[in-house]
This record gives sequence, C-alpha cells and structure tokens, in this order.
Amino acid sequence: MIQDIYPSRLNNAYCNCEIIDNDVLLVFDKDGKILIGEKDGDICFLLGKEAYNRDSIYLFSMDETRYFLLKQETDFKKEGFEYYTIRDVRDKFSGKEVFVVFTGYHLWKWYSDNIYCGKCGKELLPDEKERALRCPECGNIIYPRINPAVIVGVIKGDCLLITKYRRGYGHNALVAGFTEIGETLEETVAREVMEETGVKVRNIRYYKSQPWGMAQDILAGFYCDAEGEGRICMDESELKYAEWVKREEIELQPNNLSLTNEMMKVFKENKTDLSGNTGRAGDKRAGKE
Repeated sequence: MIQDIYPSRLNNAYCNCEIIDNDVLLVFDKDGKILIGEKDGDICFLLGKEAYNRDSIYLFSMDETRYFLLKQETDFKKEGFEYYTIRDVRDKFSGKEVFVVFTGYHLWKWYSDNIYCGKCGKELLPDEKERALRCPECGNIIYPRINPAVIVGVIKGDCLLITKYRRGYGHNALVAGFTEIGETLEETVAREVMEETGVKVRNIRYYKSQPWGMAQDILAGFYCDAEGEGRICMDESELKYAEWVKREEIELQPNNLSLTNEMMKVFKENKTDLSGNTGRAGDKRAGKE
C-alpha cells in the first residue's frame, strides 16, 4: 500500500526550521496540482535552493530528507517540470515518492483552506511549537483535519461485493464512506453498505487502516458478512455497478497503492481469516515486521 515505505521512515513531528539548499520543496498551484519532474519513470522534486526569497514551511521528513511546502499559491515554473493532479500521480508513478506527494497534498489542502480565522476573520499564523494555526486576535487554534472513513469488504460465501463509482475513479472498488457525527466505525460500515447496496451485514471485523491524503482521510478497512440472500438494491446516484463477484473472477486495480485493492487481493487469494481478526500485526512505515 501507499504507506508501505519500509525501510524508509516517515517523521511527521513538526519542526520550526528554515529550508536549506538540499531540502525538498513541494509546490502546488491553486487547483492542488503538484510541480514535479520525471527521470527514468521516477518522480523528481524541486530542491530547497528553488525557494530563495520565497516563503516556505516545514512539513515532515523521510529518512534524512526534509520536505517543505511553498506557502504561496503560484505559477512557479521550472524546465523539465510539469504540474500533475494527485490522480495523475497515483496512476503514473509508484514508490515512496507517491506517499510524499499524497501526504504533502494533505497538508497543503489544510493550509490552503485555513487562511483566515473562522471566529473573527483575522489572518491565521503558524504556531511555533506544534502543527497548528493560531489566530493572533482571538487565540483560536486550528489543527490539521483528518476525516475518518471506512472501506468494506462484504462477503457472501465465495463472493465479494464489488462496486464501481458513478463518478471519479473508474476501476473496481469496495463499498466506502465517511463516518458521521455520533457513529462508531462499525455503525458506519453497516449504514454505508445498506445505503449504497441495500445489503444488511453482520460479523463486522477490522482489517487494517491507511492514511489517504487525496481526501484527507484515515481509512479503516473492515470485512463483514452479508445477511440472508444478500439481495442488492444499488444506489444509482452513487454507483454504476454493484455485484457479487466470485473470488477467481475479481479484477484488481492497476496498482497496489490502496487499501481497497489489498483487501480485494486478500479475498481473491483466499487469505482472509474468517474466524478471527484479519488485521496483520506490524507497520512497515515504522520498520516493524
């Protein structure tokens, strides 16, 4: 998955520091496209020396490399570099650099959406000690927003409930949705499956999670079982396809970045532990096996 960057390590602790020449500079335009180059099929980033006389802020580090964000929305240009949408990056590239782009985009989106205080209207300023924005007038503090969401593998015998979205991503997917106020994650699973497909579920069990900067999410993956016959009544405003697909007939997504694809692959290869916890111990990002 996208966060499986071992043996590299992400350090997302905030640091109030200045960019230097060998740091990496992430540049997004007003539409959220990122300026990157390409060499031998890999992503090339701008270096800190490109930030001369420009306002930047520290984001995170990976191994010994520090990453900064150019704060101004800009028409910055560099020969051999182009602006890519986040979806273009997902479809075209692989490797830990894609995780850098997604995580950088998550923070860019937060900074871009929080320029002024929502209470008094004054311009927000970066806090010097933590990842936060403070209002110098009323003291309001804004922290990065993370949206909880679920990905659901619904099982009926030797079949998995496969969907395709009506808009956006065009490959096979699973039922998914955001958690509402007052809901547990398990309640979100049951509600989303019912709303999108009309199927009632039971035996909801956690698999694993994934940070997903494209929508500022933390995705929680669950498997569950269909109740009864599992008759599908699809929400046609959300989906263009929802069918029970036999294990051997499941068509996977074209890359291995998403938790959705991993969960489909785990079922396709009959590796789910249906009698207990399907979650796997370990966090490759932290270097644990």
